[in-house]
Amino acid sequence: MTHWIPVADFDAAYDNSGAVQRSDTFVPRWQREASAFRDVMEGRRRSEIDLAYGAHERQKLDLFHPEGPARGLVVFVHGGYWKALEKSVWSHLARGAVESGFAVAMPSYRLAPEARLTEIAEDVGQAITLAARRVEGGIRLVGHSAGGHLVARMVAAGSPLPGPVLARVDRVVPISGLHDLRPIRRTRMNDTLRIDAAEALAQSPALLEPLHICPIHAVVGAAELPELRRQTHFLASAWSGLGVPVEAADIPDRHHFDVIEDLALSGSQITRVLTSGASL
Repeated sequence: MTHWIPVADFDAAYDNSGAVQRSDTFVPRWQREASAFRDVMEGRRRSEIDLAYGAHERQKLDLFHPEGPARGLVVFVHGGYWKALEKSVWSHLARGAVESGFAVAMPSYRLAPEARLTEIAEDVGQAITLAARRVEGGIRLVGHSAGGHLVARMVAAGSPLPGPVLARVDRVVPISGLHDLRPIRRTRMNDTLRIDAAEALAQSPALLEPLHICPIHAVVGAAELPELRRQTHFLASAWSGLGVPVEAADIPDRHHFDVIEDLALSGSQITRVLTSGASL
């Protein structure tokens, strides 16, 4: 049985960068790998860059196409605690799904403090809707950290997705997701995020009724902070009791940053979960 220890320091409990040695090396390396992947896809004429889904400069997405007709659409939503990073950091993570025959959309969205979490979720809903108009078939949602929260939010009560788009979602893979926002209110990050009590209740997937029933595969690194692991298992516990086919798994030897890197590999466990529904 897992025993959860009460949180004494909420800032430390959610400090993913502080918990991983040389965490500052990951984003620069990802940016290089992402740029190289975009160059290859552009050279093959299989990319559409900066498609606008709104008027704001951050309301844009990149869309990468497979060779031949797409089996469906994957949407990857990035993390950064809703206040940092953008789509071009992660392009290379589309490779695994693209090589598995899927089109992959990667949106940016407005960030805090300019936007509230409710508005950020609306951005993601608009981005998915645009991508869904361009790619036929089922839709699989995958997101990391804050992005894990956002993809789970898409299938919960009050989803910003239009009904016909929501009905096409056939799998959701939150990776290291933040599904209960109440503890985030106790961190210094909330000076930027400005999550209030009402928004924490309204935007926390684990505290909401599931609106659309589809398989949920919640993933977290086994070497992640206890709070990140608890958040993943909390979502699975809450929604499994409401009839959702949900599973949660700790990926051995993975921390908050390297847990997503296998999305770049078509044969990896996490890509197979996303593209074929393999068990975690």
